[in-house]
Amino acid sequence: MKIHIIETGYLKENCYIIKDEINKECLVVDPGDDFSKIKDNISDYKVLNVLLTHNHFDHIGALEELINEYKVEVLNKDNLNEIEYKINSFVFKVIFTPGHTNDSICFYFEKEKVMFTGDFLFKDTIGRTDLPTGSTSDMDNSLKLIKTYSKDISIYPGHGPMSTLELEFKNNMYLK
Repeated sequence: MKIHIIETGYLKENCYIIKDEINKECLVVDPGDDFSKIKDNISDYKVLNVLLTHNHFDHIGALEELINEYKVEVLNKDNLNEIEYKINSFVFKVIFTPGHTNDSICFYFEKEKVMFTGDFLFKDTIGRTDLPTGSTSDMDNSLKLIKTYSKDISIYPGHGPMSTLELEFKNNMYLK
């Protein structure tokens, strides 16, 4: 599994292209904006699905273009009712992490020790809870849940640099 990071839009949202280089297939996480940049990074790979961590505008700006171009299904909180999914060679777990929004979820690729956290968890901080559908109490519960995961997991947030849960457990004041 190879992860390509594409910074999109004026809010510098991280769109991720997760590639299976052997089978030339990929998943797209949070297609924020700049469809042409995303398409260039997809290249000649087959897009299997789009994964959405939540539905804020800066995470879905290129979604319609992606759906129209690749005829793919979007997986988000509204249609994910299982905990574990297998899409060809990609196996991941869905972690419901409301707080930033009531539809916030993380995608955890356990074998690779990789988690896409959207705007729930960033390097050294967490997502805002004062926007519509945000909730401080939900965020507190989601943070308690994330503390149960292994510290050797790499996190890929919706904005900014990647981190690890180990660093977040040490440095992020919301996880102490």
